Amino acid sequence: MTEAHPRLQGFLDYLRFERRYSRHTVISYQNDLTGFFDFLDTQFGPLPPDGITHTLVRSWLASLKEAGLTAKTLNRKISALRSFFKYQLKTGALTHSPMSRVVAPKNEKRLPQFVAGKDIDTLFRYVEFPDSFRGRTERLALLLLYQTGMRLSELIGLKESGVNAPGHSLKVLGKGNKERIIPIGDSLLGQIRQYLQEKEGREAADRTVMLVSEKGKPLAPRAVYTFVRHYLTLVTTIEKRSPHVLRHTFATHLTGNGAELNAVKELLGHSSLAATQVYTHNTIEKLRSVYKNFHPKA
Repeated sequence: MTEAHPRLQGFLDYLRFERRYSRHTVISYQNDLTGFFDFLDTQFGPLPPDGITHTLVRSWLASLKEAGLTAKTLNRKISALRSFFKYQLKTGALTHSPMSRVVAPKNEKRLPQFVAGKDIDTLFRYVEFPDSFRGRTERLALLLLYQTGMRLSELIGLKESGVNAPGHSLKVLGKGNKERIIPIGDSLLGQIRQYLQEKEGREAADRTVMLVSEKGKPLAPRAVYTFVRHYLTLVTTIEKRSPHVLRHTFATHLTGNGAELNAVKELLGHSSLAATQVYTHNTIEKLRSVYKNFHPKA
C-alpha cells in the first residue's frame, strides 16, 4: 500500500483495525480521499480541517464530472468523504461536517448483464478445458462462481475446511468478514472432492485455500479475470465477461425461475434487500412479454 496523505493515516488505520475493512476497500478509500486532498492542496493550498467547506467539496466533484466520471463513481467518492468527515466528528477534530450540504447525483439505472442459460449450458457441456490440473482448476472455479454466486475475493479465499460434505454446503467469508453458508448440489460436491484428491498429490500445493495454481499458490485475482473472460468469450457476446457477471448470472437465473428475493439476498450475502432487487429485472421482462403476447390492447 502506498504512503497515505498525512491527513488520512488515522482514518485509514481506523478502517483497517477497528472496522476490519479489507485491504482492497481501504485502498479504494485512500485513493478517493487522496484525490480530494491533492485537489485542495493544488487549488487552495493547505487548509485547516474546519476550513474545508461544502463549496470546496462541490468544486472537486464538479471538476470530476467535467472529466467525465459517472454518477456511480462520484457517489462512491462522496461516500468516502462522508465516512472520513464522520470519523472527524467522532474523534472531535470537527464539530460540523461539510457533507451535510452536499447532494449526491442520481445513479443511472443499469441492469446487470448476465449469461443466458443456453450459453452457460454450452460452457459446461461442450467447451473443452485443458486436460491438466490448470484446466480442472479453471473449470471448477467457473462452476463455483456460477453455482454459488460467490464474489471473486470469496472464491480466492475459499478454504478446504469450508467444505461441509455431509451438509452439502460451503462456508465463505464475505464483505466485512461476515461468514455465510451456501448450499451446493451433489454434482458440484463430487467435483470438489475429485479436485481436492488430485491436489493432495501435489507436494507444493497450499492446503489452506481450495483453489491453487499449477505452482500450488492461491489464485491471483488477475489470473481469474483472465481465464473467466477467455471462457465466457467462447460462449457469449455480452460486453462484460468477468467473475462478477457469473454472480449476476447466478442471481438472475434464480429469480427468473421463481426464487424468493429474500432467499437470493441471503445466498448473495447482501446486507439489504435493496441491493438484491435489481435482479427482479428478469421477472419484469417476463411479465412484459406475457402482456405483449396476450393482452388484446398491447
